[in-house]
Amino acid sequence: MSLVHISPSQNARFPAQPFHHLDALWIQVAGTVCNLACTHCFVRCGPGETRHDFMSRAEVAAVVTEAAGMGVKEIYFTGGEPFLHDDLETILADTLLVAPCTVLTNGTLLLARRVAALASLARTSRYSLEIRVSLDGADAAAHDAFRGEGAFRRALDGVRSLAAAGLLPIVTATQARDEEPLAFRERWLAMLRAEGIAQPRLKVLPMFLLGREATRTRAYRGAESLSQLPPEAFDAHRLQCGACRAVTSRGVFVCPLLVDEPGGRMGESLADSARPFELRHGACHTCWVTGMTCANG
Repeated sequence: MSLVHISPSQNARFPAQPFHHLDALWIQVAGTVCNLACTHCFVRCGPGETRHDFMSRAEVAAVVTEAAGMGVKEIYFTGGEPFLHDDLETILADTLLVAPCTVLTNGTLLLARRVAALASLARTSRYSLEIRVSLDGADAAAHDAFRGEGAFRRALDGVRSLAAAGLLPIVTATQARDEEPLAFRERWLAMLRAEGIAQPRLKVLPMFLLGREATRTRAYRGAESLSQLPPEAFDAHRLQCGACRAVTSRGVFVCPLLVDEPGGRMGESLADSARPFELRHGACHTCWVTGMTCANG
């Protein structure tokens, strides 16, 4: 679908995304606390970053119960770095009684005991458990430039450990705008196979100009918006925010990308958030033109 770029003005109009139903729930279980301080992090996570704090087992259980009542189909645990949370494995065991779960991690804390515990959960739980490991470069130089020296090797060690335990991890790769998609995917898959991952699973995400990335490169420009999108061009089922919500210690947000963006917060409860959302953020433009979703699909 082509999109005409028009700079927003005071009278700019933005499409309103209706809320259809709750398919995916994102729980920022570790808040903004992370063992890394990545130069492109869209929510500026890092050591000592507690704008969004850890969520307790009871807090998670309460929101999962509400989500189950709304028919949630899958639940994602993110942060920050989820494996910094002391109760994460217990929280996963609780939640896997209700719905499939995915943990998004930087992969640097996947020690042998933890991987064994995750594999046991995956084997014995009612629903499936997925682990997604984020990589931002297909070699150490590229990845570590974002995440710090040694992060690439530690993350790949974690990916190999997960694969050896039968968990078939998903690697999330960040793609720059000027990279050819097919060549990008083939290069990454070749790298993972060369690293001993016999059955690689790859998810590709675009770079979002939010948080530290807006400082590292640039922020969204006025033309990168959905202002003045013709009503007949708006597809109310194209974006993930029609069927997902994100929860942090600070409340419910429209999606995991906008937990620090003005207007992203929608209320205290999931019920509060079951209403339309005006797509006025630059990240909405990225989602629209790429057709991306943060979910595994």
